[in-house]
Amino acid sequence: MESFSSFLDSASGVVWGPLTMILLLGTGIYMMLGLRALPLRKVGYGFKMLFAGRKSTESGEISPFNALMTALSATIGTGNIAGVATAIFLGGPGALFWMWCTALVGMATKFSETVLSLTYREKDEKGEFVGGPMYYIRKGLGAKFAWLAVLFAFFGAFAAFGIGNTVQANAMAQALESAFGIDKIITAVVLTIAVFIVLIGGIKRIAEVAGKIVPLMAVSYFIAGIAVLATNFSEIPAAISLVVESAFTPVAATGGFAGAGIMLAIQMGVARGIFSNEAGLGSAPIAHAAAQTNEPVRQGVIAMLGTFIDTIVVCSITGLAIVVTGVWSSGDTGAVLTSAAFSSSLALGDEIIALGLIVFAFTTILGWSYYGERCAQYLLGTRVVLPYRLLFVLAVPVGALMQLDLVWKMADVLNGLMAIPNLIAILLLSPVVFKAAKTYFEKH
Repeated sequence: MESFSSFLDSASGVVWGPLTMILLLGTGIYMMLGLRALPLRKVGYGFKMLFAGRKSTESGEISPFNALMTALSATIGTGNIAGVATAIFLGGPGALFWMWCTALVGMATKFSETVLSLTYREKDEKGEFVGGPMYYIRKGLGAKFAWLAVLFAFFGAFAAFGIGNTVQANAMAQALESAFGIDKIITAVVLTIAVFIVLIGGIKRIAEVAGKIVPLMAVSYFIAGIAVLATNFSEIPAAISLVVESAFTPVAATGGFAGAGIMLAIQMGVARGIFSNEAGLGSAPIAHAAAQTNEPVRQGVIAMLGTFIDTIVVCSITGLAIVVTGVWSSGDTGAVLTSAAFSSSLALGDEIIALGLIVFAFTTILGWSYYGERCAQYLLGTRVVLPYRLLFVLAVPVGALMQLDLVWKMADVLNGLMAIPNLIAILLLSPVVFKAAKTYFEKH
């Protein structure tokens, strides 16, 4: 088992090494330049289309609004609370700066993969719209790249059990036990029943639940974070200065912080940023493929808001709260570090973080169940959907009750492996994205 763990450590180092970082950032920069900064220029238009898309009669399964909420249900998770804290613990405050950079160029990546997903989506045997990287790789790049589509689907089907299921269930069980003294067995049983009730209804029920829970949880966490920043208002300029300065200069060891160089800050910021907002991972376009829309570009500008909301808004709240309160150098990490930041300024800080973890983890399980299901369906057909859902539900109590060190490592590797086929496809199909965006905005 130790040798397997060491292998996973080595694999993670390769998968999330410099080449992948260059591919992730490079793809985002290339698409941003090719789109002439469209994702940055059209943020306001994106929000306008989002609210206009709460109802739609166009082709698809769920409203454009609920498609984004389903995607956000998977992205706004433990990465926004524990992931940001871990990045700062390992890479210093400068990691937050590189998370911002990753998110800004990631908006172009998320826009592009969604446009491709809607352009090449198709109907399955049940008459439902399906799409995602496996479809635009096969249909857009042709039969000679079919193996790449299969690889993506394989990685996605298994990655869902890790980062989108057992890891989230484990985080929820630990949060409930430490904050409220609830036994993990009780959490496992209740969570399993709740997940089953939602998943058995398919994408429409997942979207309905996400459409109600995600906006509420995001706004609630945002308000709590703003309260922390307001309490430490005078420290905000110095905190932002520290974040920017630390992004370009090594940070010496201080307090419980071990010190970090520039490359570590970049690596942690990019890796945790992608872990949180999933731009380039290829997961979100699977949800957006089900949107009721006849305009891929219109859904693309809605989809890119997921990266903006997840990282520029939610992750920034977490990161700035950790830096302004000064707890970043305490030596704590993960959710404990975020909890320390909130509890230093708010009377119920620990409880707020615990509740945030619980709700974020639950919705992530719902979102990733759909991603994994669609990947499995691509490989084995619609007959695998029900067995996959049942297996996914059965994995929930396993995650809640077991130690998951190996699962964490495996999930990390599989996530990185998902990104590589998707990014290759985005680059090769970039002319399709550029042409679609130009045509759409000339018409509108």
